[in-house]
Amino acid sequence: MMIDEKLLISWGATYRTLEKNEVLFSEGMECAYYYQLVDGQLKWVNISDDGKEYLQRLINPGESFGEIPLFDDEPYAASAFALVKSTVIRLSKASFQTLMKEHPEIHLQFSKRLAQLLRFKFFMLKEMSSNEPEKLVVAVLNYLKETQQYVTSEDHLVQLTRQQIADLTGLRVETVIRVIRNLHLDGRLKIENRKVFLFD
Repeated sequence: MMIDEKLLISWGATYRTLEKNEVLFSEGMECAYYYQLVDGQLKWVNISDDGKEYLQRLINPGESFGEIPLFDDEPYAASAFALVKSTVIRLSKASFQTLMKEHPEIHLQFSKRLAQLLRFKFFMLKEMSSNEPEKLVVAVLNYLKETQQYVTSEDHLVQLTRQQIADLTGLRVETVIRVIRNLHLDGRLKIENRKVFLFD
């Protein structure tokens, strides 16, 4: 979901620059802003008590994130970190909510976006219940290809590291490495220069 930057600025939005690894907000914090990434890349994660990360989403330029508290007035459900030096544009929660009322077409786009995210969560819960790492990795990669998330449309290059796939699926990175290597040996995907490519 992307709101035109000029529109956001006209409603009082400001820019903020984050250094690599800087935390923008943490799980459990009160929400004060609508955020949209201008440049760079962020990760939106949950972190367990033992320090394991569960990747919710990688945030790329033009994407909004952390939207749920803007609608339910609850704290943030996950934390956002800058993977590289990044710039976000932010609009106060009160201004965002008024903007939604005055621009119902944007509100409708948000509803669709949140429904897509919820659908992905249902998909992940279903696939993770199988307890079969290979089936889970294949299902996730195919889903990402079909929905054009983190997979390039022209050559089907997977734009996630093995670690990020592990964080997304809840698997150990060693398991993901083994599964991807076996899928390559079986001819079900291609590894070239350490990059993973999916077949049509």
